[in-house]
Amino acid sequence: MSIDLKDTIKALREMVTIIDPEEDYLTIAAAEEQMNLTEEARRKELEETHSRVRTLARALEAARISSTRPPTVPSAEQHTATLNELDQSRLSLVKAINDADSASASKEAELTRLKDEISTLEASDPATEHDLDATALRLAMYKNLGFEPVMGKDGHLAKMLVRSVSGDLHCVTFEDSKSDYEYAQLLWKLASS
Repeated sequence: MSIDLKDTIKALREMVTIIDPEEDYLTIAAAEEQMNLTEEARRKELEETHSRVRTLARALEAARISSTRPPTVPSAEQHTATLNELDQSRLSLVKAINDADSASASKEAELTRLKDEISTLEASDPATEHDLDATALRLAMYKNLGFEPVMGKDGHLAKMLVRSVSGDLHCVTFEDSKSDYEYAQLLWKLASS
């Protein structure tokens, strides 16, 4: 045997007095029990951690889905474009309303002016303001009927031009000694021919 082996055997014999197998068994059993408890605690902690990770993953997926823009909601650019269009439409409508209000105010002012003018005209009596000459009115009516009187140098009626319905022009002089009735009959006869 070599020295090393002898030294090893000697060291083992010295250790035999120090080693207590029962105490070592209890220490090993306690260590195994502690390791089992630690392993069970770690396994439970691992299961709880996996459960929390699954819950957080579901929450993350739900948050991702809720944060995604649905297809029915317009994009930010489309929303901005829509807002711009609505602003332009609002401005044009405001302008149209202002124009309509201005036109309405103008028409109301004109209506008020016309009502005032009507009340002024209704209050006035043109017949009292002017001396009406019935002769001029009668002459105009005769002319419209086709009779046009021609005055002589003395200012009296000398002859009558009669325009017939057919468009012919007749001249009747008042120098004969016919009655007014006969002249009237003659004039109406010529006018209706």
